[in-house]
Amino acid sequence: MDAQGRGRGDDIDPADQWVLNPNTGEYELRLGPSAPQSSVPRPRKPAADTGAGAPVGRTKTPEIPPQRRRRGVPPEEPPPGRRGRRPAKQQKSKAKKAVLWTGGTMAFVLIALAGGGYVYLKHLEGNVSTTDVGDAGASSFSKDEAFNILIIGTDKRTGEGNESYGDTGSVGHADTTILLHVSKDRSNATALSIPRDLIVDIPDCPTKQEDGTEKTIAGLEGARFNRSLGENGRDPGCTMRTVKAATGISPDHFMMADFNAVKTLTTAVDGVEVCVENAVNDKQSKLVLPAGESTVEGEQALAFLRTRKSFGNSGDLDRIKVQQQFLGSLMRKMASGDTLTNPAKLLKLAEAATKALTVDSAIGKVGTLKDIGLELKKVPTKNITFTTIPVSDNPTEKIKATVVIDKSRAPQVFDMIQNDISFTEVKAEQKKEAAAVAARLKGTKSDASEVRVRILNGGAAAGSAQAELAYLQTEAGVSKSENAGNAEATLAKTTLEYAPDQADQARRLADIMGLSGSAMKPGKSVDNSQGLPTMTLTLGKDFKGAGVKLNSASAATPDVEKSTADKVQCAS
Repeated sequence: MDAQGRGRGDDIDPADQWVLNPNTGEYELRLGPSAPQSSVPRPRKPAADTGAGAPVGRTKTPEIPPQRRRRGVPPEEPPPGRRGRRPAKQQKSKAKKAVLWTGGTMAFVLIALAGGGYVYLKHLEGNVSTTDVGDAGASSFSKDEAFNILIIGTDKRTGEGNESYGDTGSVGHADTTILLHVSKDRSNATALSIPRDLIVDIPDCPTKQEDGTEKTIAGLEGARFNRSLGENGRDPGCTMRTVKAATGISPDHFMMADFNAVKTLTTAVDGVEVCVENAVNDKQSKLVLPAGESTVEGEQALAFLRTRKSFGNSGDLDRIKVQQQFLGSLMRKMASGDTLTNPAKLLKLAEAATKALTVDSAIGKVGTLKDIGLELKKVPTKNITFTTIPVSDNPTEKIKATVVIDKSRAPQVFDMIQNDISFTEVKAEQKKEAAAVAARLKGTKSDASEVRVRILNGGAAAGSAQAELAYLQTEAGVSKSENAGNAEATLAKTTLEYAPDQADQARRLADIMGLSGSAMKPGKSVDNSQGLPTMTLTLGKDFKGAGVKLNSASAATPDVEKSTADKVQCAS
């Protein structure tokens, strides 16, 4: 219930009623009692003070005893400025700054999580739609771990004013998709764009129906990525499963928005600054902009994001770059003092965002939304990296309309995200760890004939250990190798454990197999069947087959185009 509904709403800014609870460290909505305040008794006539030390000719007003309150009636609030209540001016200033906790963070995600207390967050929760994706995502959110949120922008044409945008009957494909990885220490984040025309295998997908039953939708081989949503009833869980199958990275949660989100969110912040190198007059998207910087909102902002013909080679990959620049600008706008200190704008922003979003049921609760918002707020914009899955033209097409994953570059990008390694230079300890990972691949390498290793199957296909053994012995010259059977535990990634004096051998085997620095685990050796010290190679689920390199490079920054959210860029 708002202030007006409580009888205390006359000329009161709701933002001014958010106050800090010293017991919890959080801001809460505090409304005064609706009943009239008790009157203060009239002071009695002052009497002369004859006590020692009283100034001559001065009188002292005796202390007025407090009015006795009726049983069950709470005591009155102390007046502003006294102990126990913050002065009105200070309270107002701090409250306005804290109405929303998520003002400087990831665009579609963070503004949806805005809120300053249980009452308002509960209201926002009612705005958000949820979808049960089952085991496609995490069952809960952890504040102590790295996490991945899949941000999906659909091309569904629902909503006022969207009927004229091309395919009016679209079921809502995954038109714009970004995998947002937030590091465990919250020092950095990576926003990985996934091209809609990327050719992938879409796996079988169990979906929850409205009547509570489950229906499995058959997968597709060699299909465009955007078909992972909408078509044949595929829900966001199907898109999450497709991302995991294509990249090896598991999305924990999803957030999905439609065309209306762009229009309402940009209007809520009074526009977003964009920059174009050349004037734009796009007849298809109806975007008209002069060269240089402009502010866009509503329909014009949507046109900016949808425009393809005016940027680059008119393809989807160049449009992705423009979208990344737009999101970076939106984040800077949200982090600005003009937004953070404007309660009306923040409340408008929160309402618009939550009404435009659908999330998985695991994060649809008020407490979870608050927790995610607080964690995301910790990431500085200078360490939010935008990049795109490295791709190459589809070799099976004469007309290059689709792309495929570049197997020489993409695995390193996936590896860095899976291992929580930043694409920007952040804290010294992380830089040190990244350097150590890269250093494992540098240095002298033993001859293949000197490499001694035993092979365990820790999640690869049946027979993989024996097949890899045969390859190493007959093709790679690693004659001192043996099959040690199955590992005790299943691993997502292949690892090589070795003792310090086996580093040269480890680097040679890593070179042969295409192991990344993070896959190399300094530790201890074990004795092989002949009683000789031996390294241990455990084949994980990422093992692609005997003789097939894993293609991950070092922990150094990969050769990909990237940008950060704090930099202003002009679309060209």
